[in-house]
Amino acid sequence: MEAGHILLFARSIGDPNPIYADEAYARGTECGGIIAPPTFAIASAQFDDSYPLRPQPGAPWLGSGREPTSRPPSATDARDSRGLHAEQHFEYHRTMRAGDVLSATTRPGRSWEKEGRRGGKLLFSETITEYRDQEGELVVTTRTVGVLPERVVEKE
Repeated sequence: MEAGHILLFARSIGDPNPIYADEAYARGTECGGIIAPPTFAIASAQFDDSYPLRPQPGAPWLGSGREPTSRPPSATDARDSRGLHAEQHFEYHRTMRAGDVLSATTRPGRSWEKEGRRGGKLLFSETITEYRDQEGELVVTTRTVGVLPERVVEKE
C-alpha cells in the first residue's frame, strides 16, 4: 500500500483528513503514521487482471457506453450480466498502513433466495475476501453481497 495511492484514494472520496497524506501529522497520532481510509481495501481490485469490472483495452466493459445497460451476456451464462451489488461490509482487525503489502484470498460465502416484489426470485450470494499483511496477519475481512434477479417467464 503506497502512500501516494492512499492520498489519491482519499482525494477521490473527498476525505481531507491529514492522517491519509501528511506524514508529520500522522506520526503524532495514535496510529503513528499514514493510514488508509476504511474502504481502501476495495481499491485493490484495480490490480487484479481478472476482476470483471476492470476495464481491459479493446474489450467492452460495464459502463463503457457500448451497451445501454449492463454488460452484454457472456457466452457461458447470460444471467451474469444482470447481477447487482447489494451490500458491502468491512470487518477491521487492525488499521491499514502505508507500507503494508496486502494479499487477498477470496472464497464464497452464504447463498439464499427471497421473493421479489415484482414476482420472481432474488438470488443472493456472498463473497468473502480476507486481506493479510506481509507477516500473514489478518488486516481486513470484506463481505460482498450480490443479487441476481431471476426473470419470470411469461406463459403465452
